[in-house]
Amino acid sequence: MMRSLWTAGSGMQAQQLNMDTISNNLANVNTTGFKKSRVDFQDLLYQTMRSAGASDGQGAQIPTGLQIGLGVRPVATQKIFTPGQFSPTGNSLDLAIEGEGFFQVLMPDGTISYTRDGSFKRDGDGRIVTSDGYPLEPELIIPEDAENISIGPDGTVSVKLPNQNEPQNIGQIELVRFVNPAGLSSIGRNLLKTTAASGEAITDTPGLSGVGTIAQGILEMSNVQVVEEMVNMIVAQRAYEINSKAIQASDEMLQTANALRR
Repeated sequence: MMRSLWTAGSGMQAQQLNMDTISNNLANVNTTGFKKSRVDFQDLLYQTMRSAGASDGQGAQIPTGLQIGLGVRPVATQKIFTPGQFSPTGNSLDLAIEGEGFFQVLMPDGTISYTRDGSFKRDGDGRIVTSDGYPLEPELIIPEDAENISIGPDGTVSVKLPNQNEPQNIGQIELVRFVNPAGLSSIGRNLLKTTAASGEAITDTPGLSGVGTIAQGILEMSNVQVVEEMVNMIVAQRAYEINSKAIQASDEMLQTANALRR
């Protein structure tokens, strides 16, 4: 059986995964805080028919070897953490991070997840929560009679209460950063979890130690560029097509070989 059948088949499978990733990027073009992914590929093993540098038996050295590649495989889907565009909303609980960093979210099982999605709300107890009701960590509770909510670039949260002239400080939003944010694991709902590859979360005050600042009344949109993804889609489609042509050509060559004796 010709190697090219399996080699081209691996190329078609790889481009199918590439198209799946591109489709997910495009599907999330309007997802707040979404970071696009890229598929990294790697060539497979090589069958060495003749080693470079070997002797030909007469004292001469072979300058180049003879190796046959056996295809390709996807090895990683890497998240690209370039900033998305900022969209002003005027909503006091819409927050964007200018620079590196993630918000901390307390999950129902007591663990912490991380997100760039700053579209927060108030629940029935006055806590600042995500759209799924997961509270911001550390917990912040907005008083029921608060007339105005102010969040500074350093994460300081202040509210204006009735019959008080000065705003009252009710807490501090902390951000975290990672040595390798691309190593975080996506769990859906715009949330990420730590892994051994990402390293432990480094918590700090916004604006300090390399952590970004917080902008109130603004949301960070997805960093997906539609034109770029469309170009990647065309490239993936043509690569898939040309691999299928290689399979067809290999099949025709086998048909020719089968027809030698009739």
